Amino acid sequence: MVRTSPGAHCWVIGDGFIPPTSTGPEPAMTSHESLCMLNANTEAAHLRLTFYFTDRDPAGPFHLTIAPQRALHQRINDLREPEVIPVGVDYCVVVSSDLPIVVQHTRVDTRQAENATMSTIAYPA
Repeated sequence: MVRTSPGAHCWVIGDGFIPPTSTGPEPAMTSHESLCMLNANTEAAHLRLTFYFTDRDPAGPFHLTIAPQRALHQRINDLREPEVIPVGVDYCVVVSSDLPIVVQHTRVDTRQAENATMSTIAYPA
């Protein structure tokens, strides 16, 4: 039997928005968005992230590597090169990988004391 790793080579997140304010202790309670990714392959997966906006040119590409048979939780707030993703601005992101991976999108919104968490599987394209 041939075993294939789960996932797809291209994923799309259509609802990106890093809340601009936070309540509670930093960094644990900083409002943020994360890409939660699984590489079940026996080789490292090399990713390319491109962010799209309503009123400006795309940001990126950002390059990430996920080690073999590992998970990676990447806070979008922590991306720095080639630029910082702005807070309080709507965006979409396309994640491309040379190997099949699984991508989930999570938002933690701590703008008020009653915190909110939203999580959804990205769209495999």
